[in-house]
Amino acid sequence: MDNKNFERLELDKILSFVSEYAVLDGGKRCVTECAPSHDLEEVRFRLACTEECDKLLYKYGLGKIEYFPDLTDILNRAKKGSALSCAELLQANALLRSARIAYDGIDNVTDGEIKILHDRVQRLYFDRTLENDITDKIISTEAVSDFASDKLYSIRSRIKSLNERIRLKLSEYLTNDKQYLQDGIVTIRNDRYVIPVKAEYKHKVRGFVHDRSQTGATYFIEPEHVLELNNELISLTIDEREEVEAILRALSVLLGNIANSLYDDIEILNEIDADFARAEYCYKSKCTKPEVNARGYINIIKGRHPLIDSKKIVPVSLELGKNYNFLLLSGANTGGKTVTLKTCGLFCLMAECGLFIPAAEGSSVSVFDNVFCDVGDSQSIEDSLSTFSSHVINVKNICDNADGKSLVLIDELGGGTNPDEGQALAKAVVKHLLSRGCRGIVTTHFTALKEFAYTLDGIENASMEFDANTLKPLYSIKIGLPGASNALAISRRLGLDERILNDATSYLSEGARSFENVVRRAEESRVKADEVLRNAQILESEWNKKLKELNAQIEEVNKEKEKISRSARAESRRIIAERTERAEEILAEIEDIFAKEEISEADLIKARTLKNKLENSAFEEEAQKKQVNSFVQATKENLKEGVLVFVKPLQSRGQVLSFSQKKGEAEVLCGTMKMHCKPQDLQIIGDTEVKQEKVKIIKNIPLSQPVLEINILGLTVEEALYEVDNFIDKAVTDNLEEIKVIHGVGTGKLKKAISAHLARHKNVESYRPGKYGEGESGVTIIKLR
Repeated sequence: MDNKNFERLELDKILSFVSEYAVLDGGKRCVTECAPSHDLEEVRFRLACTEECDKLLYKYGLGKIEYFPDLTDILNRAKKGSALSCAELLQANALLRSARIAYDGIDNVTDGEIKILHDRVQRLYFDRTLENDITDKIISTEAVSDFASDKLYSIRSRIKSLNERIRLKLSEYLTNDKQYLQDGIVTIRNDRYVIPVKAEYKHKVRGFVHDRSQTGATYFIEPEHVLELNNELISLTIDEREEVEAILRALSVLLGNIANSLYDDIEILNEIDADFARAEYCYKSKCTKPEVNARGYINIIKGRHPLIDSKKIVPVSLELGKNYNFLLLSGANTGGKTVTLKTCGLFCLMAECGLFIPAAEGSSVSVFDNVFCDVGDSQSIEDSLSTFSSHVINVKNICDNADGKSLVLIDELGGGTNPDEGQALAKAVVKHLLSRGCRGIVTTHFTALKEFAYTLDGIENASMEFDANTLKPLYSIKIGLPGASNALAISRRLGLDERILNDATSYLSEGARSFENVVRRAEESRVKADEVLRNAQILESEWNKKLKELNAQIEEVNKEKEKISRSARAESRRIIAERTERAEEILAEIEDIFAKEEISEADLIKARTLKNKLENSAFEEEAQKKQVNSFVQATKENLKEGVLVFVKPLQSRGQVLSFSQKKGEAEVLCGTMKMHCKPQDLQIIGDTEVKQEKVKIIKNIPLSQPVLEINILGLTVEEALYEVDNFIDKAVTDNLEEIKVIHGVGTGKLKKAISAHLARHKNVESYRPGKYGEGESGVTIIKLR
């Protein structure tokens, strides 16, 4: 591929931006020097590396590569046996640490999808022992630790002790002979301790003169009493320097022995750093991984040119290489034709470099052997080339070299010369490129070329949408119809004299005017149709939302209806159970009376009384049944406060709290729920004229307090199940959510029977044994539906 095409599509700028995210100098070079690959498997491999790095960075929070400088020269010298300095050893140690951290970080990620990076770090060499050795022995860029070796520690300990002895000895001079001294200090000359003596007293202090001040007023004398001590200090200093050099040389030898492995480490870490840089750029640019193919198929969904401000750019979508191989893109100036053309080529090159593209999920690009591009003004003063000449040279190169594995992008084909000759040349070039089987986009303003596209297979007209009312581009591609250039309309909008514009219109040929008018009207109709479609879609979305809300409300009402129905059925069972129990008690008492051997008059009176109670109870039940069957349809006239009603939609009883003649609605209390009902949905229970006394009786019925637990200790299984059923029905009526059954531990038979019964009970959602503090295994906690 020609690097000039990369520059025209601005791939070099993208790679430069990506390189800023790299840590290593070598990683930056890997990015900027990356050449697009035309091998499909290689491209997929590069994209997979970027995807894995994206996961490592933003899913597992892995850090990037640790920095180390360029070590080529240092490793070369170490390999040859040279001793490295402290600073150089620390720089080499940074490489060892970087390799170890990269290995540990990536190897510890157990995600099965992280394969390429996992295999890559397995080839890294690192030596924890050598790394720790350098870290422990080299404490700065200029100093070796006292503990680097036993010998060095011993030497430095002796030096320290000797320094103290010399200072102590010289301090005697500072005390006893201070009249001879210029200053009361000890200083160093030629690496030896000396004292500053006044010139007139230099003969008073016996010793060796090392220096004299510039004024001659002071002599720096090494007293004879410290001469041997200074000699010993110099000797120890030489020993120290030799030991330090030996330590540095030993570490350098160890680095030299593994230099070849470290060369490989540098290459691997640079590659990983470059992959991390690609991943970070793609994440921060909101890019997605494209599908790649070698079929020449391109499908860009809401693509954004990465060099244009994301807040200003309008995403564009296009498809190429499926039903047609070429797009002939037309439309008004500044409508986005050139940006669209460059975006298409740039996305293909970005993917070939292992970069994701700033487009929506599902976008596809193809891998091409060559990407040819002729965009902009390429005139050259040095080569004596005009705009048209440079344009023709580029087109010649394209026509000579483009084939079925090439992407061709030509902006304003045939422009820059006589329009008749230019459009004739454009037709011939387009026909030639179609015959070569390549894919591409050509932009044009030539009407004849737009018409020509309808006569050829493999090329499709497309236009950049333009708002005819505001005369502003919409930056959206429409496939199938050419676009009007709107040159005169735009000129009018920009304020060109109307007389000039009218004169220009008269110079247009009849065919040109007719074609432009047809195209413009078709474009206006399409824009209006799209606007109608968008409004219809918005309306449909709103109605679907309202329908969803309505269905939710209906479902809620049905749930409430079912809840009330369950409560009513439970109440009915409770009443029947109570009256059955009452009747059984009366019968039992009567049986007990007649079981006596002798029946007194009092016993007979009691028996008749009990018999009358039983008949009254049956009569009351029958009367209630008759009352239920004597419902009267409610009307505006007979609905009033306090009336008992039957609510037909809920199949439940209620009481009228109020009735609004204006709205024609009654407020009804049904259980614990208040609702507004129309008269046609209500039936009055019993007489339409409800006496105030009856209303009072109903209102003053005392409400029983909800019971949260039942004790069935000592009951048989049959008795216990009967009591539990009644208890559950009462709890449902009281709208309880959770109740407790106390059955004890015992043999476990009662608990087992209760559990089996609850498992198939329709009003029980779940049950469990009690926890600590609730009774543990001696109780069962029931959650009701």
